[in-house]
Amino acid sequence: MPVAIITGASKGLGRALARALAARGWDLVLDARTASVLKETADALDGHGTKVVALAGDVTDGAHRRALVAAAGELGGLDLLVHNASALGAEPLVPLERQSLDGFRAALETNVVAALGLVQESLALLRGSEAGAVLAVSSDAAAEAYPTWGGYGASKAALDHLAAVLAVEEPGLRVWAVDPGDMRTDLYRAAVPGDEDERPEPETVVPGFLSLIERRPASGRYAAPALVEVAR
Repeated sequence: MPVAIITGASKGLGRALARALAARGWDLVLDARTASVLKETADALDGHGTKVVALAGDVTDGAHRRALVAAAGELGGLDLLVHNASALGAEPLVPLERQSLDGFRAALETNVVAALGLVQESLALLRGSEAGAVLAVSSDAAAEAYPTWGGYGASKAALDHLAAVLAVEEPGLRVWAVDPGDMRTDLYRAAVPGDEDERPEPETVVPGFLSLIERRPASGRYAAPALVEVAR
């Protein structure tokens, strides 16, 4: 069985991707901060017959990151690392003149520093896989200048560059940064409360992520909606 670690897996895109991979026979190590919600997600995957290890914790905690990688090792290795856990830095989002520096540091710690820490912990296992891959969930705010999205967007831009450099340094792996596009998630609701515009559910972009994982194109930055079109 292939093995994946997915952070931020208790709801939204992380949960949708976990469900899809379990249905395809992947063993999973799932992370989220809220133990009760993570357990519900893990329990819902029981019917697929794969192994699911749910470890509640914060990816900014080095001991927790080591536990995630150790759990993957116990399942037999690691083929895919998905860094999906994200922090906004301010809820709701605010202009840069009012962006708390502590909040910005928190976004960088979760979105960038923890991602690098988890990669560093995982590299030995990923290099040992015939199909080792790192998938960093990015955002269009990393590439576009949207008012109030400056702190979060800057952290995701840093994540994109980290992924690009890792791809050069680790040519034996696939390293993808993926912009999932607009989605109806708790993160977006926290960022822009009161926005009633219709947005697609995370499940709608999962086929794009699966296409990436299964086709294994070159390392780089991708947009999930475009990948969905390719998968059709």
